[in-house]
Amino acid sequence: MLSHTLKYAYFPGCVAQGACRELYQSTQALTEALGIQLIELKKAACCGSGTFKEDSQLLEDTVNARNIALAEELNLPLLTHCSTCQGVIGHVNERLKECQTTSPTYVEQVNGLLQKEGCLPYRGSTEVKHLLYALVTDYGLEEITKRVTRQLRGLKCAAFYGCYLLRAQKSMPYDDPFQPEAMENVFRAVGATPIYYRGRTQCCGWPLSSYATTQSFKMAGMHIQEALAAGADCLVTPCPLCHLNLDSRQPEVEKVIERKLGLPVLHLPQLIALALGVSPKKLGLERHIVSTKSVLEKLGVGS
Repeated sequence: MLSHTLKYAYFPGCVAQGACRELYQSTQALTEALGIQLIELKKAACCGSGTFKEDSQLLEDTVNARNIALAEELNLPLLTHCSTCQGVIGHVNERLKECQTTSPTYVEQVNGLLQKEGCLPYRGSTEVKHLLYALVTDYGLEEITKRVTRQLRGLKCAAFYGCYLLRAQKSMPYDDPFQPEAMENVFRAVGATPIYYRGRTQCCGWPLSSYATTQSFKMAGMHIQEALAAGADCLVTPCPLCHLNLDSRQPEVEKVIERKLGLPVLHLPQLIALALGVSPKKLGLERHIVSTKSVLEKLGVGS
């Protein structure tokens, strides 16, 4: 058993509080089941999902320096369950820490803007960590396995990492950015079988969806078809934006590629919490566009 309670400053992001509310639900359910304490950053702002820097790098840095400063005030690491938020906020944190040495006047400029708005200054005293890596490196897979009450034996899970989680920052100390294994190791820890396929570390197509919808849906369709061909019962993703393109838009994807798919897409905390005995209802599994009934039936779990 862990000798202490893990505690994080929780940055839920926008999508988990709106279109993917089930991610917010399941993260709460999972961390409660594991005894992890989350202190939600109620005053945090949207990270910008990479769009702020299209107008101004200073804008992206200042907004997210403020988000990081909220976690620093609590002397806690900032925890997110969104790969995009991890990529954006983690990259800002990495860049500003470097600028403290190479370009201190830039950090002063950022903090000057924060001070002008009555916000705390950025200190560079904490880290930004995705839920996946908090579970793997801080909590530990052995500890998770000890708490499994519902082995996910026979369930073939295909990870969909997406791009931001693995390669948005210069360094990835927790995994190989091109041949990752963290999610597959989580699958094994809860008794599921990992499925490997080409597209698991590629872009889901979401960033293209607002201006190149057909191309975006073709990308999503290609990944889903590859996972199905490899024998997957479901995709599992650590990113709600990937979830939107792969699950919520899967019916539209089917029309574009002219093929029926029907592959359920789970959020990472939903899968782990299922193995811990949490009810599907509490995890919001009924909210998905592509029905998750086939997953539950394979596991012999009632809805």
